[in-house]
Amino acid sequence: MRLDSLRDLFVHDLQDIHDAETQLIEALPKMAQHASSPQLQQALHKHLEQTRRQRDRLEQVMSRVGTSPNGVRCKGMEGLIREGEDVLRQQGDPDVLDAAIIGAAQKVEHYEMAAYGTARTFARMLGEREAAGMLQQTLDEEGNTDKELTMIAESHINREARQ
Repeated sequence: MRLDSLRDLFVHDLQDIHDAETQLIEALPKMAQHASSPQLQQALHKHLEQTRRQRDRLEQVMSRVGTSPNGVRCKGMEGLIREGEDVLRQQGDPDVLDAAIIGAAQKVEHYEMAAYGTARTFARMLGEREAAGMLQQTLDEEGNTDKELTMIAESHINREARQ
């Protein structure tokens, strides 16, 4: 794909994010399965359902701007998931491992927030107001998930891991 215009870059980024969400949908159940905290398991399952809705919303955005989700592999998400899988293979104290899972999940959240924020800004610059609004909605959801993970970590998991 050639990147000769901001629209080309916008389309590329949407395809990249779509692949990232697809990879995440495959990875989140594994993370939830390895978590020992019921609260963390529940948060990861909730994020899985949210991620499915976000990918559907992204497909709506792509349809509105006249592109398809095919063609780009998100290497950034691939690396973050590989890092997360390394965490899941570790042995040790369950609370410490839960803290590690939260850390891996928050790295993913921050990556997604950066990607959605960039795409939203491109949409605004291109006059794609409806797409920008939909991307902002997802960006807000990603931020809320990050805050929820922080709350879970700070409310008990990190304290228990410190013991």
